[in-house]
Amino acid sequence: MAEGDTLVSVDYEIFGKVQGVFFRKYTQAEGKKLGLVGWVQNTNRGTVQGQLQGPVSKVRFMQEWLEKRGSPKSHIDRANFNNEKIISNLDYSDFQIIK
Repeated sequence: MAEGDTLVSVDYEIFGKVQGVFFRKYTQAEGKKLGLVGWVQNTNRGTVQGQLQGPVSKVRFMQEWLEKRGSPKSHIDRANFNNEKIISNLDYSDFQIIK
């Protein structure tokens, strides 16, 4: 397996104006477009959090998207990424929005 194909899992939390601006819907769509699996949900702190899993090259692209782009009406102050680890199998079969 090439280095860019190594499977990784990473948790994320996005801060800023990220609720009420379709951030979860756009995150799910972007994740699916990249072939990633995981989840996204709003928190009671006004942030969005979730987990990404997939090939490291695609996860890196998604991390940049979460940090710099997001949904059209969002305003991202910062993105935190934690608990990154190499995995042998994906824990999810899809990219889901958790209510």
